[in-house]
Amino acid sequence: MDLSIVIPAFEEGHKIARDVTAAAQFLQANGLRGEILVVDDGSGDNTAEAARNAPVAAGVERRVIRNELHRGKGCGVRTGMTQTTGRYAMFADCGLCISYDNVLIGLAMLKNGTCDLAHGSRRHIQSAILRGQPWYRRLLSRTFKVTVRTMLGVPRDLTDTQCGFKIYRGDVARELYGQCVTDGFLFDIEIILRAAKKGYRISEFPVQWVCDPDSRLSVTRTPWPVLAELLALRRAMANKNMASCHPERSEGSGHGLE
Repeated sequence: MDLSIVIPAFEEGHKIARDVTAAAQFLQANGLRGEILVVDDGSGDNTAEAARNAPVAAGVERRVIRNELHRGKGCGVRTGMTQTTGRYAMFADCGLCISYDNVLIGLAMLKNGTCDLAHGSRRHIQSAILRGQPWYRRLLSRTFKVTVRTMLGVPRDLTDTQCGFKIYRGDVARELYGQCVTDGFLFDIEIILRAAKKGYRISEFPVQWVCDPDSRLSVTRTPWPVLAELLALRRAMANKNMASCHPERSEGSGHGLE
């Protein structure tokens, strides 16, 4: 298996089929033996059914995994990543904000040994932002970036920790996500911290990005569960014990804070 694609989803029945079909077409068009794992994180709509019924190119394996309870994006990505079988594994947010053609850049970096984790970055100097974020998401993004760097020591050379388009060596992905305990939005941060501790190399690559207006981020509601999760993660790191970092469930599955 060349590439495993994980798509976390929560109440995305109106658009998940497009994501599944696009991922399958990408794999077929580039001659990649691949699998698509959609993780329905306790949706109350027809997300799982729509993912199962989406047209998929011949030769592409598709699995739909359903969590009965909604626990958060981190749980969804972790559930999928730990069940991948590919030499390389990635996750992509639902909504096609970044087209799958962008995978080829990060995949080439992994194949030539530049890094072990390749992160898409909307802030890369060569990235193209085709439709930008509204003001409140930019505000949340800037505040979040400063906060995680100050409180958790996230490497400063990483410009976009929350971009929902990340590719890994498959063995590294399964190792890191097998240890990850964060259920909400901060799973990206935990994976970065774990990777840095183990000496894995992280590099960013440019993407073409379109802001999805169908976002569940709220300038009044979103920061509070994320702040609680951030404090829990900091305590766990300080105690060198990553036993629990999910004090509250974080809404949504397709969009981080940046």
